[in-house]
Amino acid sequence: MSDINADAWVSSGHRPMGFPEFVVVIASIMALNPLAMDMMLPALPNIRSAFQIADANRPQMVLSIFLVGFGVGQFVMGPLSDRFGRRPVLLGGMTVYTIAGLLAIMAPSFETLLLARALQGLGTAATRVIATSIVRDCYAGRRMASVMSLAMMVFIAVPVIAPSFGQAVMLLTHWRGIFVLLMIYGVIALAWSALRMPETLPLELRKSLAIPDVLSAFRQTITNRTTLGYALAAGGVQGSLFAFVFSSQQIFTEIFKLGHYFPVAFAACAVGVAIAGFLNSRIVGRIGMRVISHAALTGFAVVAGALLLAVKTDTLSLPLFMVLAGLMMFAFGLMMANFTALAMEPQGKIAGTASSLYGTITTLLGIGIGTTIGQDYDGTLLPFATGFFLCTLAALAVVLVTEKGRMFRPHHHPI
Repeated sequence: MSDINADAWVSSGHRPMGFPEFVVVIASIMALNPLAMDMMLPALPNIRSAFQIADANRPQMVLSIFLVGFGVGQFVMGPLSDRFGRRPVLLGGMTVYTIAGLLAIMAPSFETLLLARALQGLGTAATRVIATSIVRDCYAGRRMASVMSLAMMVFIAVPVIAPSFGQAVMLLTHWRGIFVLLMIYGVIALAWSALRMPETLPLELRKSLAIPDVLSAFRQTITNRTTLGYALAAGGVQGSLFAFVFSSQQIFTEIFKLGHYFPVAFAACAVGVAIAGFLNSRIVGRIGMRVISHAALTGFAVVAGALLLAVKTDTLSLPLFMVLAGLMMFAFGLMMANFTALAMEPQGKIAGTASSLYGTITTLLGIGIGTTIGQDYDGTLLPFATGFFLCTLAALAVVLVTEKGRMFRPHHHPI
């Protein structure tokens, strides 16, 4: 970090890009994932109708199978990028994403569509892992958390507007038009990255792909108390979020009868994440990652308890649900960038592999939890409220164990 000082802390590792362009490019390639995820939400009833699917919860697989590809893909992308560099793996993943979009456009059956979605998830695994690794290559400590927060602010603004984009596309054309738009965005992001994103991993820091070396890097990652602890906690928190996303279309249209206004309600809830990302980028340097994320996790638990209580006592109105969901998203936004930075902080020498394993653990754990809760949807909010509360308690317990009971205390590392 010799190229960073108190007055000019912008890394030279991402030249020729300046700082604003670097943040925007990182956010834009990370946004491939939430765009491909959340633009599909309004299309689920149309997909069910198009393929004559009997089970009302089965269209959720369009979301969950995408995340399976995303979770499994992360497992290999990090070691590949540690060996061959960030650029080839990033560009290869984005190419797979684009080709998968073409397959989805032409899919003749639900099964083919699911295959295309799995491949799209695989492609976005590269963008997420490599984006995190590139940031770690260029920045460390609270500065990394600040950069990640700025990127996450742009990146998380995407789920706020993506369902509305999806709804708008379907007002103009067929649901397959969503995949056309996703493919076009993928091509633009691929071209921008190919032209402007430099290689940030020097040749002398590349790692071997020999099995013992890869296993050693994996072992170094999962045996680190901080990395594993925050990965498990993030997985539990993401399980709550995935459950909300998977069930959101049914919750807003069936329970609260919002119909085509569902994307507006979803956006109103999700805007809290973008606000939290911006706030975190401004305060993390002064307050620290642990203090902010621990406070947010505590708030997350309070919101989960309030939601479950309101459901159990049959006092949950739409306005109350919107407030609680917005607070849930706000707390989530304060947690995730800091959990990621805390988990990655000890892993500078194997950032790609560590980012891979972290992403795989958090995503697959989140999918398993989110799918279980989503498939339990029974026309009421009880399955979601119960699952949300249990996930949050588990995440809180994991963080307590990880920090040996010392919550809200900043650790002072030189950066």
